[in-house]
Amino acid sequence: MLAALLVCAAFCSTPASASNNNSNDTLSVAMCGDIMMGTTFPSVQLPANDGADLFKDAGPVFRRADLAVGNLEGTLCDGGKSAKGEGPNVYSFRTPTTYVQWLKQAGFDFLSMANNHAHDFGEEGILSTERMLLQEDIKFAGIEGRTETAVIERKGLRIGLCAFGHNSYTLKHTDLGTVGRILADLKQRADLIIVSFHGGAEGRTKSHLPHGTEMFLGEDRGSLRELAHFCVDNGADIVYGHGPHVVRAVEVYKDRFVAYSLGNFCTPYGMSLTGISSYAPVIEVKTDRQGRFLKGKVHAFIQQKGIGPRHDKTGSVIREMKQLSEADVPQSQARIDGEGNISLK
Repeated sequence: MLAALLVCAAFCSTPASASNNNSNDTLSVAMCGDIMMGTTFPSVQLPANDGADLFKDAGPVFRRADLAVGNLEGTLCDGGKSAKGEGPNVYSFRTPTTYVQWLKQAGFDFLSMANNHAHDFGEEGILSTERMLLQEDIKFAGIEGRTETAVIERKGLRIGLCAFGHNSYTLKHTDLGTVGRILADLKQRADLIIVSFHGGAEGRTKSHLPHGTEMFLGEDRGSLRELAHFCVDNGADIVYGHGPHVVRAVEVYKDRFVAYSLGNFCTPYGMSLTGISSYAPVIEVKTDRQGRFLKGKVHAFIQQKGIGPRHDKTGSVIREMKQLSEADVPQSQARIDGEGNISLK
């Protein structure tokens, strides 16, 4: 508990020169990558204590932020038939609907559904997931023809949120016309805008952020530098990505924060959790009321099979993201130090 308070004090403290600033002048956002809390398909693979301890370590970071966001990688449903069929190489995720309580308890306010597992159990799975999130007042977006955006009010600010993916049933980030239309709509209804995207090639060899379009399994997984910059140029204040199952660089572009991949965050089963694939950061960012980046913090967590994200005292993910950011986005307006603090250059 003492360690957590010291970390909070280090991140939340205000420099003496700005001691007269009111906390209402800033907005704090905590963000993470993929969440799949366990599955009952094709066999039951669920964590101990029925999932109650999954967010034990990370929950305090989410709950103290003004807004907490992530990516729900899979469905919340109790039955149905896999839309992908069956077999040893078929990955369909079906998390019990009761597990929605752990998302609420952890402090999540918004979850992206624009990913390659939201449709694992077809329309039945999507409808069940939406019902569960609505039940707990957790906002969501990202499925084409359904919910395109959400607006949440904090500190008198209307925060608009949207999500994009690469699958046929998602709002596609490869279609900049659609992205631009949704951002234009949010600009009319919100003071700040946060964009989530699921994109990029997958695997532990895909940590570096390439230039140009990424292809994987014959699919166009997006030109993510172009996408992120397009979003900021068209009104986004924070852009965060996930999809490669590993972390990637972070950048401040035109005073706005971009995370190109936050990797897996809470995936205790069904995904590799060795080496860099186990890194599970939570990034906490502070902006001013105009959405301009002020400072941030990479909170180091690491996944353990069947358990979920736990504190990583070695800070492995901090070193990884620092090195990737310096190598891949040297033009960034911000830097990460050895303790995970993100500051303007």
